Amino acid sequence: MDVHADHSTQHPFASAPPRVRLVNAFADPYNNAVATARTCYSSRVITPADVNRDEAAREVRDRIARETYGAGHHTTLQHAHFQFTLENVSRQFLWSFLHAHPFYNSEQVSQRYVEVKPGRAFIPRLPGAQQAIYLACLERQMAAYRKLIEVLTPTAAEAFFQVFPGRRKAADKWNSAIKKKSQEIARYVLPVAIHAHLYHTISGLTLHRYHRMCLQYDTPAETFFVVKAMVAEVQAHDPLFFARIEDPIPLEQTHEFMALQSLQTPEPSSSAREFIREFDASLGKRVSVLTDYKINAEATTANAVRQVLGLPSSALSDAAALELALNPKRNPNFSNALNINTLSKLTRVLHHPHYTFRKLLSHTADSQDQRHRMTPASRPILHRHYAGGEPDVVMPSLMLLNGEARELYDTACASAWQDVDALLDAGTPPEFALCLLPNGVSIRFEESGDLLNLHHKWTTRLCYTAQEEIWRACLDEVTQIEALHPTLGKYLRPPCNIREMSGVRPPCPEGPRFCGVVVWRLSPGVYARVI
Repeated sequence: MDVHADHSTQHPFASAPPRVRLVNAFADPYNNAVATARTCYSSRVITPADVNRDEAAREVRDRIARETYGAGHHTTLQHAHFQFTLENVSRQFLWSFLHAHPFYNSEQVSQRYVEVKPGRAFIPRLPGAQQAIYLACLERQMAAYRKLIEVLTPTAAEAFFQVFPGRRKAADKWNSAIKKKSQEIARYVLPVAIHAHLYHTISGLTLHRYHRMCLQYDTPAETFFVVKAMVAEVQAHDPLFFARIEDPIPLEQTHEFMALQSLQTPEPSSSAREFIREFDASLGKRVSVLTDYKINAEATTANAVRQVLGLPSSALSDAAALELALNPKRNPNFSNALNINTLSKLTRVLHHPHYTFRKLLSHTADSQDQRHRMTPASRPILHRHYAGGEPDVVMPSLMLLNGEARELYDTACASAWQDVDALLDAGTPPEFALCLLPNGVSIRFEESGDLLNLHHKWTTRLCYTAQEEIWRACLDEVTQIEALHPTLGKYLRPPCNIREMSGVRPPCPEGPRFCGVVVWRLSPGVYARVI
């Protein structure tokens, strides 16, 4: 079912509304959920057909469904999965809601590799003067994006050929690759209102939770529309699955809204300025600062290795135990592309060390960072961080090498801030006005994780083909870990370095996407890149 037309008269969009389609689903999700529940108390596997066999069986089925749901026994709803395609959804919605939790899988269009075309942005329905401001700002941002691609291309080319000097002889062959490098940086000026399209797969339980929480900050109108459309798609597939669905919690009854009301906080702009000064001072010159950790991480991990193997400390020292767990020469799991570490008894010992970082990333880099769902973060209510006035953005490294690009970016961001301020002053809801903030807007948050999941994140994002800003944050983090816990930290390296230590050839796993730098022969202290 395509709900595009069904909701066209109820939405707050002046642009094309989100388009939601269910493209894959469990065949019989409601009966399956009850069959799984009954199997727990049966001497055989109960099938969906068993629970739907006759009227008596259906009466028992509905009673079990009602009782298990009411008692909070919800794992039965987690078996059924639903795959949707989403179109015309904003990057702000994806960041704030759809990708802000661990229980999903998405594959979405990348602004790094696909050029953004005009007319592909969320536009709310606003009163005439406010609408004019919004549309004019969008047009300036798109114009700045196109101009930045043009202006940055020579700088990207020079950086590219410094890495691959031999390719200058056939420079035209690499025009497409170079343009992608420039558009990757130019996208920082695009608004978070820009549309994306994607596949999104979730369980039935997650969709129940989506529905309950779809009216929270930061994008309640867009979230409500998308989630209602997802539920409608599943109801058309199986009308019984959402028989007991709970109503959305109104925004005014969410924990965050009531907390702000009870604290009687000052106006967001004044409190935001003080918060930003305090936060940024705590970072110093880093973009990610280690703020907390388990002090006995190395000893605890070594003990866990001995416990897995049933060995006393006299048979296996701490140093030897940590070698077994982390050295790619001793632990072949790290060179396996499938990431099998959570299934290995010895590698699971890395769950015990735990680290917390205070970070500042751009919206676009954080959108990539949050895809590492097992290193969760406390991301902000965005309008509570908005101070107005001067732009608050991240400047990517390539742009720092090009004066014209810096000026274009600064001018476009200053203009966007003026327009957002004007819209807020005119009474535009923050959820709409802040969609004009550029991808480069600063996001400040705290992020934590255990070493097993941080290891996966760090070793993949230290690759020179990773997004430069998230690469820089990971480099900040691993150098601090190595200084604190050197026996653990010395094995936090890019995938090519890990493969080299494992004896796997070739060291680089990227094939034709090789970055051009023999990183496996370098130490983190000399890592450096622009593109």
